Amino acid sequence: MKIAAIIPVKTFSNAKTRLDLSPLQIEDLCKVMLEEILYTMSISPQIEKSILVTREEKAIEIGKKFNTITIIDEKEESVNGAVALADKYLLENNFDASIVFPQDIPYIKTQDIDFMLNYKAPPNFVIVVPSRRFDGTNALARMPIDLMETHYDEDSYKIHMNTAKEYTRNVAMVFVKRIMWDVDNIEDLEFLLEQNEKPQIAEKIKKILGTN
Repeated sequence: MKIAAIIPVKTFSNAKTRLDLSPLQIEDLCKVMLEEILYTMSISPQIEKSILVTREEKAIEIGKKFNTITIIDEKEESVNGAVALADKYLLENNFDASIVFPQDIPYIKTQDIDFMLNYKAPPNFVIVVPSRRFDGTNALARMPIDLMETHYDEDSYKIHMNTAKEYTRNVAMVFVKRIMWDVDNIEDLEFLLEQNEKPQIAEKIKKILGTN
């Protein structure tokens, strides 16, 4: 089964506006998080290829380190639009399934992907991992890739669950803590730094924040 990871990435200057950090701090944080998630995808035995959807030049450069496929999102209108671009590429290149991840879950590990995919049930399935606050979707696996459109933004995990049930009985909501830990505000960053999961990433984040 050919599974791709789809990672939409906003232009860094437009990202993480709720963090109340300087533009340089936000850029450095985005770089650290993106590099870590792409590294994790690159060593996962489950992931055939990572698809980066962005127009951010610095993200594209990071993607090259990990042999990602980059799709340029000139409009950058929405996450849904970015995923649709990736879906088109994956369908044209005969991938069987995809998992959409945000870039801001730097503590994800390969075993988290393995655990999540234990719930797959071909020939069609949807797996949803919600965010820590249950107000978003931090992983969305779909087989086939065009089984359903994505519905990111308000309460997306509920909409994804309800929409998926219209197309398949094989729908699972899975709780994977390190995937659920995303970074939307400074409290999220502080929470992340309290977790003893990836000390080397925590040190990089502390250095950016000037707290180490």
